[in-house]
Amino acid sequence: MMIPVAHENLRGRRWPWVTIVIIALNFVIFLATNGRIEKELHDAGRVQLHILLLSARYPDAQMTPDVSQMVGAFKREHAEIYKQLASPRRPVDEWDSELQSGKPTDTDINAEMAGLCSKIEQFHNDSLAWNYAFHPYRPTLRSYVTASFLHGGWLHIIFNMWFLWLAGTVLEDAWGRVVYPIFYLVSGVFAFLVHAAVFPDSFVPVVGASGAIAGLMGGFLARFPKTKIKLMWIWAFGLVRAYKLVPAYIILPLWLVIQVFWGALTASQGIEAGVAYWAHIGGFAFGMIGAVILSKTGLESAANKVIESKVSLAVDPRIARAAEAIGSDQPDAAIADLKQLVAEQPDSIEGQELLLKAQEKQKNYAGQKETLATLCRLYVASGENQTAWNYYEQFTNVGGEKLPRGLWMALCRWLESEKSWDRAVMEYQRVAEKNPTERASVQALVAAGRICITKLNRVADAEKLFQAAEASAVPHADQDATIQEGLKLCAAAAPKVGSYDR
Repeated sequence: MMIPVAHENLRGRRWPWVTIVIIALNFVIFLATNGRIEKELHDAGRVQLHILLLSARYPDAQMTPDVSQMVGAFKREHAEIYKQLASPRRPVDEWDSELQSGKPTDTDINAEMAGLCSKIEQFHNDSLAWNYAFHPYRPTLRSYVTASFLHGGWLHIIFNMWFLWLAGTVLEDAWGRVVYPIFYLVSGVFAFLVHAAVFPDSFVPVVGASGAIAGLMGGFLARFPKTKIKLMWIWAFGLVRAYKLVPAYIILPLWLVIQVFWGALTASQGIEAGVAYWAHIGGFAFGMIGAVILSKTGLESAANKVIESKVSLAVDPRIARAAEAIGSDQPDAAIADLKQLVAEQPDSIEGQELLLKAQEKQKNYAGQKETLATLCRLYVASGENQTAWNYYEQFTNVGGEKLPRGLWMALCRWLESEKSWDRAVMEYQRVAEKNPTERASVQALVAAGRICITKLNRVADAEKLFQAAEASAVPHADQDATIQEGLKLCAAAAPKVGSYDR
């Protein structure tokens, strides 16, 4: 399983307040409604099941028009299952057991059905799930919007809101605080429409913002296809902290293909899965088309000019010009402004990151290495070590070999704090290799040896590292005691010749 954790366009020109408000609103509504909705859906599901069982066994039972419509929809959607409900089978609950074993009169049957119809009517009148969730066989106008703000559990809302943050912040920055929320809501409406078109007779309620968020993902693909997305991989036996940068034009179409596969499978079998795949597909398709329309009609350009006019007082005009030039795929026009800016303000993270984007578009690898090293330094200084490490990995990917030794050692110590022992040893060894005449080389060898003997149980490797530190021509009197202690630990841990354990 792969989960997106970031992308290279997360930093916008101003705070994404609309996205923040949407996320906060979803969580507030979830906390206020989740327990009640779960109970309502459970209770209503049981009543609906009893109605289906009773109507299948006694087709002449009198029903209200609403219930008759519901039963008819189920019969069309699941004809074979409905037939099986009338046959002798294992009871699903005590009520069903009594229904199969008893011999009720027509009056008893109608009375029982009337009671069930009354419960459903009360559910329709008083239930949040009925009034605000989306019901394909009988949708209400408001449910096309309200259903996007209801969620079915903690994992449901957490994943949805994380995807909303990743896709929404950059689109809000591109489209502004008027177009963006309208686009989001309309994406949700279109997603529900597509789901209802595929399952028109379904009375399974649909909730969640995933259709609207799929619209943002489609818009993201159309608007920022080359943006690299960082993925984290999760395996069956636990979390594996492996990250990979993949362009949006690869990972998002792959996600859509998966949705189409499962959507087609469920539709061909006439069943609904626990995930509304066709809502995702509909939202994504609308998002891509809508983003293209916004671009071609000039609405995006107009929104961008408004945003620029509002942030120009707070942002260096060189930043604004450079961002616009990079967005228009004109990196050369941005370079001069950015180089002047970082020369005057070498600690400007925004300036350095824009410079990096321009250099990436130019494929200027030498410039990228210099800028990435600077970004590592700036983020370590600000305490954002994970971001610094991300930039260090980019630094090595473009051929970078050596960071300033103090900065490099700081990253190594951070790896230790994260318990990334193997990678910490590897980086300490690289520090020593690239700085053979510096005191940092001895410190790095000692640190790597300590990790090998105390954390990884790699005795032979630890001994070699301590011996290399001992043999170093660099003065290291302050490290001698630590080196000798390390060698003693290695000797004590080494297997004795001719001995065995049992």
